[in-house]
Amino acid sequence: MMEPRSPGIIIADDYKGYHPDFFCIPKYYEGALECVLLPGGVIRDRIERLAQDIAEDLGNEPVCALCVLKGGYKFFTDLIDQIKKYNHFATRNTIRMSVDFIRIKSYKVKDDISDDVQVIGVDDLSEFTGKNVLIVEDVIDTGRTIKELLRLLKTYHVKSAKVASLLVKRTAGNCYRPDYTGFEVPDKFVVGYAIDYNEYFRDVDHVCIVNEYGKKKFGTSYPHRNAVRQ
Repeated sequence: MMEPRSPGIIIADDYKGYHPDFFCIPKYYEGALECVLLPGGVIRDRIERLAQDIAEDLGNEPVCALCVLKGGYKFFTDLIDQIKKYNHFATRNTIRMSVDFIRIKSYKVKDDISDDVQVIGVDDLSEFTGKNVLIVEDVIDTGRTIKELLRLLKTYHVKSAKVASLLVKRTAGNCYRPDYTGFEVPDKFVVGYAIDYNEYFRDVDHVCIVNEYGKKKFGTSYPHRNAVRQ
């Protein structure tokens, strides 16, 4: 089994980020963000390198890129675009890629997440039998859900299954490292770049940290990705 290429760019716990006023952020989020943790340009440059690594590693055979919705759609789109760009100029290892989309729902038992997940968006996981699968995720917290998805795929005898995640949170309970990581970040309340808080902040072009005012203003009683660790 190939080891992960790197832990990604590591953002220290005491990193203060950038003041939101230095960036173009929708007016209705004014006062709701503690900082811009990762500017959009830095994210896009990192994705370009991830695309190169993936194409070089997986380019000899067809690959099905599997986007985990909703938060993964922007990372997925930008990653696929960069792989296509790489293909246009590569002299070897051009990657043949198809795409598909799923949503993952975790079942809770009392206050904890169980090992059971429901995959929504495909009729039957058997369509991936014999294929090389690249799972593209937005954020990995504990890693329990992604490990369960990998286990499910293996029961359908996929040829290979690898994971690319834009962010990996540095949590005490993290039990999984993806094959391709954009950034390792502190265990903070992150939003932006399609990562949401109660469906807000997806339209911010940067990865940001929400402050207490933002949590109160945009919070509801419904669970969200930052509250229910995956």
